[in-house]
Amino acid sequence: MSGGEALAKSLVSEGVEVVFGIPGIQVYGIVAALRDEPGIRMITTRHEQAATHMADGYARASGQPGVALVVPGVGLYNASSGLATAYSRSTPVLLVAGQVPRPAIGKNIGAVHEVADQAGTVRSVTKWQRQASRPREVPDAVFEAFRQMRTGRPRPVLIEMPPEAGVEREEVELRNPARATRIVPSPEDLREAARVISRSSMPLIYAGGGVARSDAEDALVKLAEATNTAVITSSGGKGTIPDSHPLSYGSCFSPRGERQEMNQLYEVMQSADVVIGIGARFSLGNPAGEASTLVNINIDHAELTRHQANTIPLHGDARATIEVLLPYLIEAGAEERPSPAEAVSAARKLIAYYDIRLKEPQYAVLEAMQRGIPQDAFIVWDVTQFGYYARTHYQVNHPKTYIDSGYSFNLGYAYPTALGVKVARPDRPVICMAGDGGFMFNSPELSTALKYGINVVAVIFRNDSYGNVARDLDDAFGGAYGTDLHNPDFVRYAESFGAVGMRADDPMELERLIPLALERQSPVLIEVPFGEMSIPPAPQFAPLYKLPWTMPQEGLIQS
Repeated sequence: MSGGEALAKSLVSEGVEVVFGIPGIQVYGIVAALRDEPGIRMITTRHEQAATHMADGYARASGQPGVALVVPGVGLYNASSGLATAYSRSTPVLLVAGQVPRPAIGKNIGAVHEVADQAGTVRSVTKWQRQASRPREVPDAVFEAFRQMRTGRPRPVLIEMPPEAGVEREEVELRNPARATRIVPSPEDLREAARVISRSSMPLIYAGGGVARSDAEDALVKLAEATNTAVITSSGGKGTIPDSHPLSYGSCFSPRGERQEMNQLYEVMQSADVVIGIGARFSLGNPAGEASTLVNINIDHAELTRHQANTIPLHGDARATIEVLLPYLIEAGAEERPSPAEAVSAARKLIAYYDIRLKEPQYAVLEAMQRGIPQDAFIVWDVTQFGYYARTHYQVNHPKTYIDSGYSFNLGYAYPTALGVKVARPDRPVICMAGDGGFMFNSPELSTALKYGINVVAVIFRNDSYGNVARDLDDAFGGAYGTDLHNPDFVRYAESFGAVGMRADDPMELERLIPLALERQSPVLIEVPFGEMSIPPAPQFAPLYKLPWTMPQEGLIQS
């Protein structure tokens, strides 16, 4: 069989049902094989960036790896934006990229789309890379790609194929699919962790995105309830325990800021004598108190001990580790601890009090959206003011339904990511929340949505500006510059593609308009004109505005 056929059959064997991408000269053999292979389809995007974003969204919603296909060189460069987002959120995405013809690889002779060391250009945003130069090499490459995505910390991987490999025919031996493996810590490590946790007077669970990726949401809730331990989640872990749960403090613990309500969560973390980190990176600004012990459950060995000296590392899959740890905790008497539910309730009431006082109009608008959006809806939040506040203040009670761009902060990723989510879960409502600046990055994907019947509702907050940047420049650098935008009439823009366009005369109308939009069997765009929000930055990021490299400085030359 040809290499293209070997690729298509190997993908089907691994459970792949859809590939996002753009056909092009170096991948003709692959595209033809996908066309002829039952059980798999290709969704053609309008930009390679959208292909990897869609694959990312598909993977996050389905729990299975997403797959994208692009031409080499500029196609791969365009797709790398989506790889960066998937890398930051530890999402399993396979990018299949073409290559120049075999004799030209690495020769710098000016072949079409040629890039020297193509794999090297995306090494920093992929976990693994391989070139399959001949058809017989394709099954092993696909097997290893899926093994990498299903073993350890899932992240994007790359397979590149020169055009000959897609069309040449030779004897090919297909592989059985790669299997997921779940590792757990040793009994000795589990027993030591249980001993420390059971003796704790004020433990706290800090749940990250690894909980969702491991499908450990039920196990997390069981652990919290069985041991009477309260939970804070990172933004990546938002929804892993319902925000309405009496043991949930909420999401997005931040560094110490100037705002009282965020200090509540900081003080909770700092006052804990034992912090149980589960699938969390403990990134800059999210440390446990120096006097506390960190029991760190993580599949990534590199994340286990780099955060705090006083750490008990538990190297293992989040769900499997919780399940084997819980009996040790019960045996050690951890369930006899008094419930912290009253303290959690008091802290959340104080946070809500400051929300209402300090976060208008965002708080009221998020509340209106909350009333209009079904609880089981997937919402993809772009890098926008409302997205910042949603990290902490939008209530999420269903697993995996809160989706953001992680530390990549990738402006414009939300709409194509939402399309990928909807392809994976056509039975569920999917909503994209974006600003006008971010939405226009990938707005041509309205064409993709209409072509394939991907009925996502896009809510676009319009202020004709890169608003956050304008505010920061105005506040700290004496005036905004380069931030004004010239936008289309978004309602007419949507209608020109054949989508449904709506306009909210007031943001509070979203409570009424979103349910109407979800009833339409069509892609929908809701334009929400919005004025300048002349308020301080979102509190979880306030400390960043005090760091020297964001402010006018003299000197600042450091080794």
